Amino acid sequence: MDTIVIGAGQAGLSVSHELTQRGVSHVVLERGQIGESWRRRWDNFCLVTPNWATRLPGFPYAGDDPDGYMPRDQVVAHLEAYADSFGAPVSTGVQITSVSKDGDGFHIQTDQGDYSCANLVVSTGAFQKPFLPKGAETLPEGLATLTLHDYHNPESLPDGDVLIIGSGQSGCQIAEELNEAGRKVTLACGRVAWAPRSFGGKDLFWWVVESGFADQKFSDVPPAARLAGNVLASGHHGGHDVNLALIQAQGVELVGRFTGAEGDTARFADNLDECNDFSNARYADLQAFFTPTAKAQDIQIDYPAPCHLTGSARTEIDLTEFGSVLFTGGFRPDYRSWLPWDDAFDDDGFARHTNGKSDTVEGLWFVGLHFLRTRKSALLVGVGEDAIAVAEQIAG
Repeated sequence: MDTIVIGAGQAGLSVSHELTQRGVSHVVLERGQIGESWRRRWDNFCLVTPNWATRLPGFPYAGDDPDGYMPRDQVVAHLEAYADSFGAPVSTGVQITSVSKDGDGFHIQTDQGDYSCANLVVSTGAFQKPFLPKGAETLPEGLATLTLHDYHNPESLPDGDVLIIGSGQSGCQIAEELNEAGRKVTLACGRVAWAPRSFGGKDLFWWVVESGFADQKFSDVPPAARLAGNVLASGHHGGHDVNLALIQAQGVELVGRFTGAEGDTARFADNLDECNDFSNARYADLQAFFTPTAKAQDIQIDYPAPCHLTGSARTEIDLTEFGSVLFTGGFRPDYRSWLPWDDAFDDDGFARHTNGKSDTVEGLWFVGLHFLRTRKSALLVGVGEDAIAVAEQIAG
């Protein structure tokens, strides 16, 4: 076998499509089902990017709602249809037990048999392991603590109020969902940018793509951008704005960064206003970035005003008020737990690579990583471009 692709999400299927186009023999190994990572999202999850931005190689979105936002199950169905469209050689339900170098190639042991290949393409997603902030271990043992992998719907949580730690896209959307379901929610906030869902008659993501923001390379931005949260927005209810002020106005209590607990008392930094100021500052940065595109295309924009919060935030809260704590601070890489080449990854666990090709392990490739080549590398709008680049190198 020339190539083994690990992971049958948008990245792995895009690579498979391009390898198929080039006549490269390969198989895609998936421990779950096609689109497994999407299947694990909560029940009411939907895309934040518009449907027209789903641009997998040879299979762009062709439905009747290009400006809508696909819910979870439609995303999965789209990936399944993509695999069927070119007869992707996907083997599902395959659990990898070990990976090793074998001469100039690789040896892969699985619970369904062994494989050998010259090239190994890792496309298991941008992030794999839920991130728990410092202080998470101090929460009382009797208090239910969950991550995004555990949350399915409001009924999946224990009775009682909910403390959400993490105010990125997922945290804010789940806070809205729980609040709409009648649950009392407290949201511990961090530093995340916001922008309107649409302005100048165009969706936010249109501006992200057309302005070149999505094409920024890692070398164009501060290193911290690799772990920065995505710009706050929502695709629910046809798409709407999300920011801290709107969340607060809906009745969700906002507090600062979670710093830990002592007994039944949770403590939070007195930095909620700083979080909001950061969000507004990044909003201003985005306006500045988008303005040249607006001028070039003669689009008039009346930007909404910055966000303003009301009242003061608590810095100590009695945890007996809550039935559960939900961590929504995102995910981190987890390659070292199953790949044996420690020097293939940096101190934060990110792959050391050049345009998807490992810097240290010959024949090892990555697709679907955040900032693999550009800011859009892990997104449905950009992963295909990286898959084409990697497949061309493998075929060459």
